[in-house]
Formats: sequence, structure tokens, C-alpha cells
Amino acid sequence: MRALPRWALHVGGWSLLLAMLLLAFSVGQFPVRPTQLLQAIGWQLLGIGEPSSPALHAALWHIRLPRVLAAVLIGAVLSAAGAAYQAMFRNPLVSPDILGVSAGAGLGASLALFLGLPMLLVQGIAFAGGLAAVGLVCLVAALVRRHDPVLILVLAGVAVSALLGAGISLLKLLADPYTQLPSITFWLLGGLNAVVMDDLKVTAPLLLIGLLPLVLLRWRVNLLGLGDEEASALGVAVAPLRWTLIAAATLCTAAAVSLAGIIGWVGLVVPHIARLLVGADFRRLLPASLLLGASFLLAADTLARTLAPIELPLGILTAFVGVPCFLLVLARSERGP
Repeated sequence: MRALPRWALHVGGWSLLLAMLLLAFSVGQFPVRPTQLLQAIGWQLLGIGEPSSPALHAALWHIRLPRVLAAVLIGAVLSAAGAAYQAMFRNPLVSPDILGVSAGAGLGASLALFLGLPMLLVQGIAFAGGLAAVGLVCLVAALVRRHDPVLILVLAGVAVSALLGAGISLLKLLADPYTQLPSITFWLLGGLNAVVMDDLKVTAPLLLIGLLPLVLLRWRVNLLGLGDEEASALGVAVAPLRWTLIAAATLCTAAAVSLAGIIGWVGLVVPHIARLLVGADFRRLLPASLLLGASFLLAADTLARTLAPIELPLGILTAFVGVPCFLLVLARSERGP
């Protein structure tokens, strides 16, 4: 498939995101007609027209707006982190949780819920657990110097994730089946139903701080794909660049998981779709992943709260959508252009 030109990427990507935004604000258990939505936006942002009813105002700006913003930010940063990991590890099967950040955040949140801590502390401990898990993986990789550092990072990530997963299982076994266990289970399944604007005020800066190095260093990521020796010959400080990208992608993923729980497949599938559309050049792949990831998770969250009488866990829905998409992309790449 021929790569899309730059103008088509931006026009198509922003149009898709705008369509998903309008759909997310309009549908739900409290439907909003397009005229009502435009009137509410005009009054809220520009002071034009008449104010909305209290029920409509609450539904749009206190319930749906935090969810929409969270879905856009989390989908974008998870996709960007996945694209960065796949590029620097030169492995298309790598996802943002390859170094154990999701398992660490999951163990931290499970422990906080097991102890009955408030939600703000649950999110904080989950964030710290994700960072600590990746720190442990990096420490193991630093101690093993006789092998390929990329391979050691991946293997250490798999081992640490398995260990932390066992810790999560132990906490679920010890938890009270009527109070603690449901809270742990639903948090691990992922979702945006509990997100409020105060949560975004804390988490959004962390997401943007983690995303900034990926954007600023996007042109250097292509050089990592050439291999360490070739990149060094071109004047790139390979180890500092790789650790900077790992730190940035880890910060993005840990902040996202602390806010929404474990949401899989976004960082694995979306970069593949973006790569199919725009090619492997990371300078174009990153913005494509950001736009597609934001639209993908926003569409998934909209389905999660409208598809059934009860809200579906977001992690389950992204798996149902992501796995077929991933298999289609694999089949497409196997056939070739």
C-alpha cells in the first residue's frame, strides 16, 4: 500500500478525530441532538445563545468531557509509546507494557485497593508501581553486560511482569470476595467511568511531559532502526537516546495506566495501522499514531458505554477490537503491497 501524503494524513486524521468527538458527546444514556450540542458549545465557549438545561450541562461538561479528554490523551500517548518501543527495539510485536509498567501499576493499584486507600492514593501508588517495575527491569539489564542490551531488556521485562502478575494473583486470592476483589478486578480490566476533571489536572501534565521527548527526538528514532553500530557511526549517542525514549514512554504508560487501569492492545495495534498508512518513517509515524490512537480509544470508550445496558470494561473491548485488527494487519503484511 502506498504511503499517504502528509496533507492526507492530517486532513483524514483530524477529520476522524473530530467525528469521534462529536459522536462521543452526542450518544449515551442521555442522548444529545446535534443542535443541542452546538448550542451548548456556543454558550460554554463563546457565550452565544442560551444556556443549556442543568441536566444537559451536567451530562456534557461534568460527565462526558472528562471521559472524552481522558480517552483522547490516553489513546494518543499509548499509541505513541508503542510506536517508540517498536522502533527502538526493532520488533513489531513490542507494546508499551513490554518492560513491566502495566504489571507494576496493576500491583500497586491492587495493593492500594486491598488496603482500602482512597482513589487518589490508588492512582498515585499505581503510577509509582509502574515506574518502579521499569526501574527494576533496567537494573537487571544494567547488571547483565555480556549480551545484547535490547534482548536483555525484553527478557527482564517478561520475567518481572510474570513476577508482578503473581503478586496481583496473590492479592486477589487474599482479598475479600464481596468488597475488595470486585474493586481490584474492575480496576485491572480498565475503564474511564470514574475519571473526573480533577484526575486529569494531575495526570495530563505527566502524559504531556512524557510525550514531549518523543516528539522532539522523533527524527533520531529512525537511526536506532539501523542498529547500534550504524547509529553510532552517524554520530548518535545510542545508549542515552534509548534510555531517554524508554523513560519518556514509561512515564506516558504509567500515567495512563494509573488513570484508566490496564488497557491493552492500543499501543500494539494502532502503530501497525499507522505504519500501514504512512510507512515506517518515525517522523510521520508518530503523528499518525497519535491521531489514530486518540480516535481508536475514543471510539472504544463510546462503544463501552453505549453497546450494552451495563458499561463494558474498556480493556475487554479494546481486546475484542484490537485482536481482529492486528490479525488483519498481519495478513496484509504477509501478502505484501
